[in-house]
Amino acid sequence: MGPQKALETIGANLQKQYENWQPRARYKQSLDPTVDEVKKLCTSLRRNAKEERVLFHYNGHGVPRPTVNGEVWVFNKNYTQYIPLSIYDLQTWMGSPSIFVYDCSNAGLIVKSFKQFALQREQELEVAAINPNHPLAQMPLPPSMKNCIQLAACEATELLPMIPDLPADLFTSCLTTPIKIALRWFCMQKCVSLVPGVTLDLIEKIPGRLNDRRTPLGELNWIFTAITDTIAWNVLPRDLFQKLFRQDLLVASLFRNFLLAERIMRSYNCTPVSSPRLPPTYMHAMWQAWDLAVDICLSQLPTIIEEGTAFRHSPFFAEQLTAFQVWLTMGVENRNPPEQLPIVLQVLLSQVHRLRALDLLGRFLDLGPWAVSLALSVGIFPYVLKLLQSSARELRPLLVFIWAKILAVDSSCQADLVKDNGHKYFLSVLADPYMPAEHRTMTAFILAVIVNSYNTGQEACLQGNLIAICLEQLNDPHPLLRQWVAICLGRIWQNFDSARWCGVRDSAHEKLYSLLSDPIPEVRCAAVFALGTFVGNSAERTDHSTTIDHNVAMMLAQLVSDGSPMVRKELVVALSHLVVQYESNFCTVALQFIEEEKNYPLPSPATTEGGSLTPVRDSPCTPRLRSVSSYGNIRAVATARSLNKSLQNLSLTEESGGAVAFSPGNLSTSSSASSTLGSPENEEHILSFETIDKMRRASSYSSLNSLIGVSFNSVYTQIWRVLLHLAADPYPEVSDLAMKVLNSIAYKATVNTRPQRILDTSSLTQSAPASPTNKGVHIHQAGGSPPASSTSSSSLTSDVAKQPVSRDLPSSRPSTTAPGGAQYTPHSHQFPRTRKMFDKGPDQTADDADDAAGHKSFVSAAVQTGFCDWSARYFAQPVMKIPEEHDLESQIRKEREWRFLRNSHVRRQAQQVIQKGITRLDDQIFLNRNPGVPSVVKFHPFTPCIAVADKDSICFWDWEKGEKLDYFHNGNPRYTRVTAMEYLNGQDCSLLLTATDDGAIRVWKNFADLEKNPEMVTAWQGLSDMLPTTRGAGMVVDWEQETGLLMSSGDVRIVRIWDTDREMKVQDIPTGADSCVTSLSCDSHRSLIVAGLGDGSIRVYDRRMALSECRVMTYREHTAWVVKASLQKRPDGHIVSVSVNGDVRIFDPRMPESVNVLQIVKGLTALDIHPQADLIACLTWPWEATTTTSPCTRWRSVSDSGVAQACQATAACCT
Repeated sequence: MGPQKALETIGANLQKQYENWQPRARYKQSLDPTVDEVKKLCTSLRRNAKEERVLFHYNGHGVPRPTVNGEVWVFNKNYTQYIPLSIYDLQTWMGSPSIFVYDCSNAGLIVKSFKQFALQREQELEVAAINPNHPLAQMPLPPSMKNCIQLAACEATELLPMIPDLPADLFTSCLTTPIKIALRWFCMQKCVSLVPGVTLDLIEKIPGRLNDRRTPLGELNWIFTAITDTIAWNVLPRDLFQKLFRQDLLVASLFRNFLLAERIMRSYNCTPVSSPRLPPTYMHAMWQAWDLAVDICLSQLPTIIEEGTAFRHSPFFAEQLTAFQVWLTMGVENRNPPEQLPIVLQVLLSQVHRLRALDLLGRFLDLGPWAVSLALSVGIFPYVLKLLQSSARELRPLLVFIWAKILAVDSSCQADLVKDNGHKYFLSVLADPYMPAEHRTMTAFILAVIVNSYNTGQEACLQGNLIAICLEQLNDPHPLLRQWVAICLGRIWQNFDSARWCGVRDSAHEKLYSLLSDPIPEVRCAAVFALGTFVGNSAERTDHSTTIDHNVAMMLAQLVSDGSPMVRKELVVALSHLVVQYESNFCTVALQFIEEEKNYPLPSPATTEGGSLTPVRDSPCTPRLRSVSSYGNIRAVATARSLNKSLQNLSLTEESGGAVAFSPGNLSTSSSASSTLGSPENEEHILSFETIDKMRRASSYSSLNSLIGVSFNSVYTQIWRVLLHLAADPYPEVSDLAMKVLNSIAYKATVNTRPQRILDTSSLTQSAPASPTNKGVHIHQAGGSPPASSTSSSSLTSDVAKQPVSRDLPSSRPSTTAPGGAQYTPHSHQFPRTRKMFDKGPDQTADDADDAAGHKSFVSAAVQTGFCDWSARYFAQPVMKIPEEHDLESQIRKEREWRFLRNSHVRRQAQQVIQKGITRLDDQIFLNRNPGVPSVVKFHPFTPCIAVADKDSICFWDWEKGEKLDYFHNGNPRYTRVTAMEYLNGQDCSLLLTATDDGAIRVWKNFADLEKNPEMVTAWQGLSDMLPTTRGAGMVVDWEQETGLLMSSGDVRIVRIWDTDREMKVQDIPTGADSCVTSLSCDSHRSLIVAGLGDGSIRVYDRRMALSECRVMTYREHTAWVVKASLQKRPDGHIVSVSVNGDVRIFDPRMPESVNVLQIVKGLTALDIHPQADLIACLTWPWEATTTTSPCTRWRSVSDSGVAQACQATAACCT
């Protein structure tokens, strides 16, 4: 073969070898080129490639070595001499991004020079950027070389190996024909002598094709890819691995083969070089697995070729899967990631091992978000995306599980799923009735992610009939499926009118109504979310859509008294969507309520005559309570912000049967409120705490109360009233959200009615207060229709919601008050001199459209709950892992076992004390001064801890050591007081429930814990129709540990039963009396409730019976206020009751009269009956009942034999 023919053959072979790795690339050869030919070639390639990476392969065999000046050698036109080619020029012509391959001796010199020239270019770019007048800045800027990759055959001082049995271009052979050269090199090692019959000629006859994994050659190539990927993933930094092995197909292939080149050429004292430089990999343990796979393959060659025996596939992948499985079973705490993870992904390509690989991969992803991130970094996405094209039903559960884990961590994959029609796969799974509910739940979650804020995904899933599929499964028995089906519906029609009308045609909103009463709070919350986005569509409104919105809003309004704060928070968001859509109507209602608040006097508390509830009409001399002050340095509960709440302290007034319900007493004007939504930064609320309180209560008596029907006016009126109640929610986050919505509308309403004014920027001028007369005319003219808003103004700032909430601290700048008492902000303050986002400036006559749009978007952004994101975190957490409480070695399990052993010990001690009998009651074991006057005392059933509640705070004492353990504020306002406490789950991780006389219930955890701060678990309005009285029982509760039911009553005419597990009201039992309930006691085994009343009666209810028949017994033997009524949890089940007159009566529920009567001291003010021992503790007042100085406490023991000795002790007791 002639020299020219040989040259052309070498070039053609090299191009063919590269085409095997990247067939779609365009290749051009330049054989023995000149400088001009190289320049022409490089500039042409760069021009055509644009921003794509260009490969430059330099074969320097037969020319001088590179120079230290950064030059390589080419020829002149006549091939008579060598011409130097500067690497600097080559950089200029090639540009970036590029990849350079140098196969020549001393190739490391080229890499070194390349870096020096690249650094020089960076310095030139910096100079030109700093000084535009510099000469370099006038010249074309040189391209940056940061994104260039280099592969060199050896170091700067090394020569290429010259081995007769190996190619001269060994480095190039390793990069382009790795399997062939790896087998040849393997046969040249000493270990090959153990395999007889294998020669260099034989390996050229290995059957198969590289791209066919079922053949010996293809399987070796597959194993080689898996091993080199594994080595790189375990050795390289994650970002470098992504850059070199996952972004470009050709670059990834070259670097896999470069790892082989390093291993082979190092055996000949030659070190390949790369830029970026890789850590050494030639000694990695996975190369032994490669040698084993090659050995197994080559050992079969003689029989395959000579005898035609069948090829036995390598056990490599099965063994690596086993190693991965062992890693999973041995625990993951403080261990490195499994090195087999890249191999697991390669196994997904094999039908033989696919099912097992998917199962192991799912188990790995279930370990947590860190495992998902690792799998994504190794390149899982294209593999599992490709598998969605499979129709195999056995893969469905595994693929659904894997995709749920991926999307729970990285939701940005939604676009790729829709692009490759992956959503169709999940639509078919969700519609499959034979799929388990757990997997359909994951599928609903996946589809909810696909349609989340992604219009293309919404359109694709709408065409796939997602709405109908979801509606069919709304009533599925699996609660998590119901939850995610509802969320999926809420997301598909969120800001997507076509989906909304599709839902209207399918009556989707009506079918969602059933979930509003679901026993699972998360399902109710999901239904509220779905209905909220349903009414929150911003498309053009019609009469039909408005009617639907009104109906949905009235259904949502029924959840205002839901027991779950999560549901109520979502309710505020849902109603805020309605407020945004019908803003002008709500502005009208807001103005009407403000007028009513100014003109209507507040009702005074009711009085209690003879134990009966008698409302008292308004009195001009009713004392006004001060606004709630700050809590000072009281220990924080969850955060300081969650403590400084006051709006959670109002109660919801209900009207049933035409009766008028009163709320607690008045509050004076609070000069500070929470952050204003829709008003300028650092400004006060348009609606203060007192204003909202007065509006809420005044609406019960004004003419607005007659707007009951679902008409144009009443819907907005009733929704506004619901928002007022939510602003008074006992849970701080609920009240915060509602306050933002209310003040947003109040701000818009008041600004719209203010006089038009253009401000002088040199001074701050206060505008005149809005005229009540003008407001009235405006409302009358509107007649319920939206007021004109063409001249309205709203300055909305993006950081208003971030302002701290402190409703208790006085404002740093006094507010301006209108003559009528309505509070408003100086007009000049509405437009600060600093321009803010969405701020239109002082020009009040400008068009308001953009401002209104900004207002709506800001309301939507500020009023959010994060419920969906919180729900999605379930799928990111391990679901296969044994819960810690069930893990015998976990700390939680050990602590729980210790508590149960402690409880058993305490019970045994108590039984011994009861058996011995009470002998002495005059030993003082605890005496201390409480921070506040005690109102309720509660002993912990198993620890030496007592909770002492004063008016609005809780103090915990260790009565054995006499130490104060904790003290924190309960969060109720100053005009209310704590009237009852209960320990929930006293046998385990205890919670403390507090009840106040405004009907609010709060539950706390981490109390009396030296390492943690007390934290509010939940809060809700246990009794929404409490009657404020001058002398009342407040709120009384009784906790039923066995069933998780909470009985509540007080200054009401019902006994309300709450299911704390479902967080909802389950029953309202009418007391049948006009008197308040003063004591409650229940028995879970017999479903009985005993109530003591202020009129002296004892009433027994069976909650299993109908409401009209549930009162099974009434005892009227007491003639005065019942202090305590207790249903004994003993076999005899007697009822023990005591009145203020000191008469103790024991009843058998089966008998119409008492079976025993005892008389103790008169003038009782507080009393408790021990649940196990025959012991009664009572408090008497020798002096006037109103005395608050240190009382003398009389303790009396009442046993079966009668009245025991009396003793004196000073202690904190119930008052």
